[in-house]
Amino acid sequence: MPGLHATLSASGAHRWMACTPSARLEEKLKDRLGEKSSPFAEEGTKAHSLSELKLLYEKGKLGHKDGINKFCYKKRREALGDIPEEMDQKTDEYVDRVIEIFMAVRRSCPDAMLLLEVRVDFSTWVPHGFGTSDAVIVADRVLYVIDLKYGKGVRVNAVGNPQARCYGLGALAEYDELYDIKEVHTVIIQPRLDHVTEEVLPVEDLLKWGQEELAPAAELAWKGEGDFVPGEHCRFCAARGLCLARAQEAMKVVTDGLDNPGIIPEDEIPRMLDLLDIVVDWAKDLKAYALAQAIKGHRWYGYKLVRGKKPPRAWKDKEKVKEQLIRAGIPEEEYMEHELKSVSKIEKAVGKTAFSAIFSDLVYQGEGSYTLVPESDGRPEVNPADAVFADLTES
Repeated sequence: MPGLHATLSASGAHRWMACTPSARLEEKLKDRLGEKSSPFAEEGTKAHSLSELKLLYEKGKLGHKDGINKFCYKKRREALGDIPEEMDQKTDEYVDRVIEIFMAVRRSCPDAMLLLEVRVDFSTWVPHGFGTSDAVIVADRVLYVIDLKYGKGVRVNAVGNPQARCYGLGALAEYDELYDIKEVHTVIIQPRLDHVTEEVLPVEDLLKWGQEELAPAAELAWKGEGDFVPGEHCRFCAARGLCLARAQEAMKVVTDGLDNPGIIPEDEIPRMLDLLDIVVDWAKDLKAYALAQAIKGHRWYGYKLVRGKKPPRAWKDKEKVKEQLIRAGIPEEEYMEHELKSVSKIEKAVGKTAFSAIFSDLVYQGEGSYTLVPESDGRPEVNPADAVFADLTES
């Protein structure tokens, strides 16, 4: 059933468990919001592919029949394209940690299995719930579910993590009949943050969580029922800019308990400070949504799409600029600091007329970012069709 996985995904479980109607709201808004890949997502995909390849090679060295040899590893690595040095190093650290765990488990259980990119089905607890675990280690008494998170923005803790637990339930359902599993270990590895966390749960505790907490929330979320609950989990919600509950939460800073004219009571300031981050984040998300829709061609009453302030000018080729400065007899102290001075500083040093004659072909200046402004703004309006094309080419 294509698309159903995204409705109640394990990665979004922390969100739809806390705010059960949000999953269906996101689903309804997909066509309007669109889905756009980011460089960070593409980077993460490549890091996961490289990690899997390295683990397959390690399995080959250990004699596992589903491993690969050095020749195959080299060919498949080349197919991934350019690998940044940091990615190569950090995926090595992830692979070393996985192999370390596997070898420790194998010492007590020689027939332990290391499985990669494992499809786990947790639909017993979540309607149409399934996903892919980066690495699973199965042995007598223990089951490890390991998740690589390559980003470096937010530290993620395995303890109480709903995504990791969902994968643990799915892996347990798949392998419990083959092994006498007593404990489930969920491990999250973030090599770029040097951060590794682990949660160890007796099987009974994990199953109890799945039955008493996960399943009831999933049932409500699948039906689109329950209350909208704003919170930290809104950060990754596609509906964050349009959610009325979040808007109401943000507006509390100027509405609750402030009925009388005059200055803000001092005893109210701490409460307002607590809410300011919520207000700012919501306002940014609402403006981002309105701008994205304007770029797609939507007309907002009283507003228009324009180009914002242009970025500073920059050199196309610094070496050619230096050559021209030497030919023009400009002393080096006039154009060098630790490196070549900025466009504006050299223009000031040589004068605008000489600058235009010598350097006009060596300077570029990008366009300003799109911004939504009132129609009374003096800047010329941008055609949304041109904005869409420019957005694609600039990305």
